[in-house]
Amino acid sequence: MKLGICLPHYGRPIEPSRLAQIAARAEEMSLDSIWVTDHIIVPRDVSLIYRSDMLDPLAMLPWLAGVTERIALGTSVIVLPYRSPLPVAKLLASVDVLSGGRLIVGVAVGWVEGEFDALNVPFRERGRRTDEAIELFRTVWTQEYPEIKTANHTLTNVKASPMPLQKPRPPILVGGASEAAMRRAARLGDGWHASGMPPSTFRAGALAVGNLWKEAKREGDPHLSLRIPILIDGVHQAAVDTALLGTRHVLRGPLTNIVRELRQYQTAGCEHVALEVSYSTYPAILETIDIIAEEIRPALEQQRER
Repeated sequence: MKLGICLPHYGRPIEPSRLAQIAARAEEMSLDSIWVTDHIIVPRDVSLIYRSDMLDPLAMLPWLAGVTERIALGTSVIVLPYRSPLPVAKLLASVDVLSGGRLIVGVAVGWVEGEFDALNVPFRERGRRTDEAIELFRTVWTQEYPEIKTANHTLTNVKASPMPLQKPRPPILVGGASEAAMRRAARLGDGWHASGMPPSTFRAGALAVGNLWKEAKREGDPHLSLRIPILIDGVHQAAVDTALLGTRHVLRGPLTNIVRELRQYQTAGCEHVALEVSYSTYPAILETIDIIAEEIRPALEQQRER
């Protein structure tokens, strides 16, 4: 199982030097990935850690490409209906080139209706717009001279540039826990990116995605990944109100409990976990990175070898 962290580019005063320190420590300790997340303009009455001091993920990605050398860069997730898809496709392809082919593209439809209202994007069209964006990504990332017609775009006699470094293209992981999201992952994505759910729910979702993948006559197997908050006893002192966690499942408690739960996700087929460390202080985040590398990862590798 690969292990990464979600970069805390939200919910705290913006300190680029500290963010760079976290990215450098994650790479130094050979974690597998750093992830960024997406909100643009959050309504005042919505209680989210992402509402304040949030740097845009599409600005964070090229910055991360410049301050790191080896670690994978993931989006958990980009809300595709928020933006016009072709400029986003070009930006992401550029990040893949600038990073040396390290991009993982997590996407979803979004859920904060007030944010869609502020952006003048019809909330009820978010599923269709997401499908269209994924189809465009898949086309312009694999066809130098793309030919495609969608509801809002017709591409012919144009050149896509740059092409991603990864071949055939960067992986696309579809987030969401609804049946529609799982069908989208099986039909258009390369896998499923779950969020904040207990192992039993992840297991059921993984089985559902696998069955839908077969129904869609896809080759191979879907990639299965998870984003989940982590709060380790004796390490984390909350820097923000943990009520902002909402109803999400959290890896919480002594390290033995956290490792045991991660093993359950591993057994259920999870290949990659993005650990959300933002509900804590900067020193605790750095300590958590060390614990992931020096204690959690070896424990999971021992379990795999048995």
